[in-house]
Amino acid sequence: MKLPLYSAAHERVGELEVAGAVFGRDGDVSLLHEAVRMQLANRRSGTASTKTKGLISGGGRKPWRQKGTGRARAGSTRSPIWRHGGTIFGPQPRDYSYKMPKKAWRAALCLAISDRAKNGKLFIVESLDLSEPKTKAAKAALGKLGVEHALIVTGENDGKFFLAARNLAAHKVLAIEGLNVYDVLNYRELVMTSETAKAIEARFSGEAK
Repeated sequence: MKLPLYSAAHERVGELEVAGAVFGRDGDVSLLHEAVRMQLANRRSGTASTKTKGLISGGGRKPWRQKGTGRARAGSTRSPIWRHGGTIFGPQPRDYSYKMPKKAWRAALCLAISDRAKNGKLFIVESLDLSEPKTKAAKAALGKLGVEHALIVTGENDGKFFLAARNLAAHKVLAIEGLNVYDVLNYRELVMTSETAKAIEARFSGEAK
């Protein structure tokens, strides 16, 4: 398939031929849900913690004798039914992360990229080169492209743009190694150079079929 190729000034300068398996993929959209759910689960800290009866300090001595007081039997002041006692079945630190099959993850990523391409939200430009890594210059370059809330995927030769754009509040810049389903779907536009598009194609076309 062919996608429009733009200059830095958002002028169409030609077309870029790319693999349909990566940029024009159709498939089960439930994979997108599974991929996003996995990513959000993997981001959970899992540090919520409560103290059980065994973790509460004190309570080693029996509060009163077993019989003859008229009160209910009690063995410890740290019993869960006492004030300031332990917690029954409370949350403990745990790992929420899990992995989905690698082939399914790659298919979901290709579906996300293809969605942006089909809806005209994928902007492939000739170059993102800047004379100096300045945030103001990166903002101006993205303004010329007409994007307002974009995920910018950078390659090996886009180091200056990566440094310049990482502080922009409305956009997010990622190296190609960090490309993921959640961020592609979370931003309205997807921006990359033709070189980066070819690198993504080479990385995923063989396993996306």
